[in-house]
Amino acid sequence: MLIRAGYDIALTVQSPTPLVLMLEVHPDREPDLMTPQIPVFDPPVPAQRYLDGFGNRCTRVIAPGGTLRTTMSFLIADSGLPDRQMPMAREVPVGDLPTDCLVFLLGSRYCETDLLSQTAWSLFGHLLPGWSRVQAIVDFVHHHIRFDYGLARATRSAYEAYNERVGVCRDFAHLAVTLCRCMNIPARYCTGYLGDIGIPPVDDPMDFSAWFEVWLDGQWFTFDARHNKPRIGRIVMARGRDATDVALTTSFGPAILSGFTVTTYEETY
Repeated sequence: MLIRAGYDIALTVQSPTPLVLMLEVHPDREPDLMTPQIPVFDPPVPAQRYLDGFGNRCTRVIAPGGTLRTTMSFLIADSGLPDRQMPMAREVPVGDLPTDCLVFLLGSRYCETDLLSQTAWSLFGHLLPGWSRVQAIVDFVHHHIRFDYGLARATRSAYEAYNERVGVCRDFAHLAVTLCRCMNIPARYCTGYLGDIGIPPVDDPMDFSAWFEVWLDGQWFTFDARHNKPRIGRIVMARGRDATDVALTTSFGPAILSGFTVTTYEETY
């Protein structure tokens, strides 16, 4: 399967403002690119690419005063298979975890494990450890939160989402990640492209999506608390502790999002 993906984003600033953009596919998926992913800036600005501490591809630019538009379109090969399932996957004891997994057990900006630990153990502590426990967490979050674009809030944390019972995909992911960490299951937040491939047409405008991964049986597995079903055509862009680590754009000064379009669809010939 070939997937066409890309974006058209505009940011308006009053004066020259440094930006960090995280809008390229993750290095894990770069071997699948059929065309280069080359961001175009209007007006043209110098850009510096680098890898952050989580291995995500980032770009530094300085937006001049006014509106900076960045666009990109690329073609990527995909297996066309849904998210991998392994219902017999087991939890790994904390003492046996790889060192680089430990950070994904800790609380973070949007994932308050200290506030939700007692709740998590009361809800899931009696369940069989492993895949089925993670799926129980996903089921709970999927039914506990009502999806509503109109009530999106950039500062909503997992604890707030749990209490408010409303949010968007990042809130579903944050709450599920937090509950998994409370149960000593490493969980990391992911963002990327997820088109309406293999499902009935959806009326909502295309957007980037958020999901999460957990470490079971020595490998990372994908889970999605918003959709709660294996999906086709997921293209990861970045991974981190929560949305703080994988922000699409970070501005070091006031910036207004003045244009935003995302494209993801199966390319057919």
